[in-house]
Amino acid sequence: MSGAASGPVVVVGAGIAGVACARELVAAGLEVRVLDRGRRIGGRMASRRFEGPAGERPVDMGASYVTVSDDDFAAVVDDWRARGLAEPWTDRFTVLAPGADTSERVSETTGPVRWRAPRALRSLVEDLATPLTVEHAEVAGVRLDGDALLVDDRPARAVVLAMPDPQAARLVADDPALASVHDRLDRVYDPTLALVARFAERTWDEVDPSGRFEGAFVNDHPVIEWIADDGRRRGDDAPFLVAHSTAGFAAPRLADPPASGPALVAALREVLDLPEPVETRVHRWSLAKPAGEREAPYLLEHLGPASLGVCGDGWGPRPKVQTAWLSGRALGRRLAADLRA
Repeated sequence: MSGAASGPVVVVGAGIAGVACARELVAAGLEVRVLDRGRRIGGRMASRRFEGPAGERPVDMGASYVTVSDDDFAAVVDDWRARGLAEPWTDRFTVLAPGADTSERVSETTGPVRWRAPRALRSLVEDLATPLTVEHAEVAGVRLDGDALLVDDRPARAVVLAMPDPQAARLVADDPALASVHDRLDRVYDPTLALVARFAERTWDEVDPSGRFEGAFVNDHPVIEWIADDGRRRGDDAPFLVAHSTAGFAAPRLADPPASGPALVAALREVLDLPEPVETRVHRWSLAKPAGEREAPYLLEHLGPASLGVCGDGWGPRPKVQTAWLSGRALGRRLAADLRA
């Protein structure tokens, strides 16, 4: 792009979309700063460590697994598999319908192979970020100053906001010159509360008709919509379950997630006929999953010599890990081509 503004390309957000974008920019020889507010990178591919039967282990708190349908992303996943970072998990889950007739309460569904990461999904983002330097920073805002974009008053040649629409919209909301970007960040995100529950032993395999429980979609329940067996997901069979709430349950309870713990535990125990867990933790995801549909793979606005882009799982046909990676990579390649023209 002729007459390009000065400064680095600044990528705000080091989830898989931001990392994929930054990798393309660095590969093109551009100066890049990656900023992330988290203590560790990964975004919604987040995990925490808990004490298990064989010692400390990670538990996936956000995204539950990875699916693959794109050839280029398949090559990335195959590389992870070759290096022991990812492996196939399952292509079937239980379906629970509490309150239905006895014959309809439990069934199963099959679909694409879900991939797991033995060291948690965050480890996959960390692997992709190996060539990058990520700075811990809480960005307050982005504004246009003449022909330059400023990220907290520091100039940038281009800015990428790799995050959900509501977060990106807040960063550009104070500058009327960025209204054309702000007004396009209109995708709504549903919240969820994630309950991690550790039990004394596994007691729920018999719920599945096959005798092997991997995870369950819970239909028409007011509190819980998805349960992942983290022992099966890790491959160590540790007695951990992660239950994700419905958006309707989470929305009025985001201010105090721990207060929702008893209701989440009661619902999980009722659905799977479980004893009391020995340890629980609740994590809030205010922007867990984009609602509706959007075909555009990213947003890119040219603002004179500078450019402002937005990418993530909210850009593309379905909100998946693969979607976020594709969005970030596509925006990175487009920006690299523009800035080197």
